[in-house]
Amino acid sequence: MNQKQKKMLARILAAAALLVLLALAPVPDGPTGLGLYMIPYLVIGYDILLKAGRGILNRQVFDENFLMAAATVGAIALGDYREGVAVMLFYQTGELFQSCAVNRSRRNISQLMDIRPDYANVEGEHGLERVDPDEVAVGTVIVVQPGEKVPIDGVVTEGRAALNTSALTGESLPREVQPGDDIISGCINLNGVLKIRTTREFGESTVSKILDLVENSSSKKSRSERFISRFARYYTPAVCYSALALAVLPPLALLAMGQAPAWGDWVYRALTFLVISCPCALVISIPLSFFAGIGGASHAGVLVKGSNYLETLAGTRYVVFDKTGTLTRGVFAVTGVHHNRMEQEQLLEYAALAESFSTHPISRSLKEACGKPLDEKRVTEVEEISGSGVTARVDGIPVAVGNGKLMSRLGVEAVPCHQVGTVVHVAVDGVYAGHILISDQVKPTSARAIQELRKAGVRKTVMLTGDAEPVARQVAQELGVDEVHSGLLPADKVDRVEALLARKGAGEKLAFVGDGINDAPVLSRADIGIAMGALGSDAAIEAADVVLMDDDPMKIVTAIRIARKCMRIVYENIVFAIGIKLVCLLLGALGIANMWAAIFADVGVMVLAVLNAIRALIVEKR
Repeated sequence: MNQKQKKMLARILAAAALLVLLALAPVPDGPTGLGLYMIPYLVIGYDILLKAGRGILNRQVFDENFLMAAATVGAIALGDYREGVAVMLFYQTGELFQSCAVNRSRRNISQLMDIRPDYANVEGEHGLERVDPDEVAVGTVIVVQPGEKVPIDGVVTEGRAALNTSALTGESLPREVQPGDDIISGCINLNGVLKIRTTREFGESTVSKILDLVENSSSKKSRSERFISRFARYYTPAVCYSALALAVLPPLALLAMGQAPAWGDWVYRALTFLVISCPCALVISIPLSFFAGIGGASHAGVLVKGSNYLETLAGTRYVVFDKTGTLTRGVFAVTGVHHNRMEQEQLLEYAALAESFSTHPISRSLKEACGKPLDEKRVTEVEEISGSGVTARVDGIPVAVGNGKLMSRLGVEAVPCHQVGTVVHVAVDGVYAGHILISDQVKPTSARAIQELRKAGVRKTVMLTGDAEPVARQVAQELGVDEVHSGLLPADKVDRVEALLARKGAGEKLAFVGDGINDAPVLSRADIGIAMGALGSDAAIEAADVVLMDDDPMKIVTAIRIARKCMRIVYENIVFAIGIKLVCLLLGALGIANMWAAIFADVGVMVLAVLNAIRALIVEKR
């Protein structure tokens, strides 16, 4: 409990003790009894009266503070001192409970916020110096000792260690790193001293992006939240006027018929009606459900940028995948060099040099296969042709490295490859020089993820890739994907997604999952864009609505299940809260429900709805 909650608890206990004493002791009627009951009433309710007064002065009258103040003051005015104090006491108890529940949800997200580093170790004249991570420039070598957080993204230059990535990915299995490995901020070094050359500024690092996503998620409200906000705006004035009508019109009608008006009875019914009508359960539990859902997802390594995306994700019936880096590891290896018209080593060197400025996984595999340091000064006039390959000059000689489309574009006749894999054709000085066969590996969880998506209610899975048809078809068959489209440029992927969007039914949502910079347009076009965040490009993460922190396709299933559970809880709370309210309002208007039933309808329903809402924090491990 924080200090504010402790003070509220003390007020509740003091007011409850005073109310019990007054209930047990003989209290005289009249001003003395009123004065005695006003002590616990003001102890527990003075802040509600102040808020109601400020609302009236600011012309924002109709809120829960006004409803509680009007109902309890009215009950006391009718001589029901005990009920007036009890209603305020139970209302404040419910408010305290709700505050504690929200704090619990916030603490869950605060665990994620613990990844924010306090300092970075930089080697100085007098040994290691602790500096603000914001002050560390790109290219600086920082030192991370055992037990410390990695403050900035970079590459390990020296040392080996195991990293705890649970705050980012939700997985407890440590990740081993060694010189040459990329490392992301937010991990905790479990053992060994690491020297890391930073590749980004702190503001652009993974940890900063994660914190920014989580902190801003509440600004993007779902349709359900917007509905509740509009509902409360009209609902509260409506019930206030209804209560006024209930207090005045029936007595006047009885008076007109020559009967006793029973003003006290009808005013009491109107006050009961006011207490019952308080929309706390809806106004509090619906945003809390989404907040808890986003918190639970964050703890599982799934970052959802807003509750509106959580709502859309729950309706996903089509999932479209990019192939490389999404369903496959994106770790390519050269498995053969065929039809080469020069030495194999020379062909690989030309290809690696031409691709030396690219960050594509295929480029990395060519550099590794070359097996020696590359002098990038030998390379000029580099042009990367999206979806086709790269052209450059190596030692002044034109070199083209890419797929069959690039060869056709350059007027070079390519020799087809009869083995399954990614074929990289090479032309040197305008003449075909051979092709390099590169193979990618399917991620171990991809096939299971496709199966689990079907179990989760996804109607169709689709794979889009720029790879050749034989490679794409083999991967699709291995994974059990329903539909596959190959040889696509980035613009073609958008067209395919447009066609799928036109085919899907009303209320069905389409999710696209990708990781590369060329996936950014289609991530933005889909109903919900999901980026493989841990190794994905910045552009893909910026364009996506959901970011998976460890590139595991099973996290897509986790995200959809969390979203659907959250939406179930939201609908349960809406139906439960409105249903109980309507029944109790009817009973209150008929005089069947008294003030005690009213306080259950308000505080009791709110407590039950909040308890239900925080279930969204619990993520089932599978």
